[in-house]
Amino acid sequence: MKMSSAIRIALVALTAFAGAVLCSASHAEEGTVSLTIYKAGWIIGGSGGGGSLNFRGRSYPLSAGGLDYGLVFGGSKTMLRGRVSNINRPSDVAGVYGAAGAGLAVGGGARAIVLTNQKGAVLELSGRQVGLMANVDLSGLAITLK
Repeated sequence: MKMSSAIRIALVALTAFAGAVLCSASHAEEGTVSLTIYKAGWIIGGSGGGGSLNFRGRSYPLSAGGLDYGLVFGGSKTMLRGRVSNINRPSDVAGVYGAAGAGLAVGGGARAIVLTNQKGAVLELSGRQVGLMANVDLSGLAITLK
């Protein structure tokens, strides 16, 4: 008998938790993002650039920068566009996004990436990369609202 009431309490708690998570997720919205990132490096690399967030009919300027460490060689310019989801306000886009990856761009190439920050914002971006860049690295990108 004690076991069944413990299971019942656990199920009620799990149901309440799931309801709270689904309720907060259902209120999250999405917007569009465009970024231009300049990247250069030799073993240690850096990146910087900017762009904009379009959310609820308004445009918000963004700045971006980061560091790469690993096998990094060359320089490139990457123009990305896509959507950001799971945000409630523009400031949810701001944060640190991390990635591990590998790539090669000689002249030009396509680029696609999905990133998540500490607030749960999800960036799904694609675009073009131009320049000469070879990388197998760990990288971080910090996005801030201007």
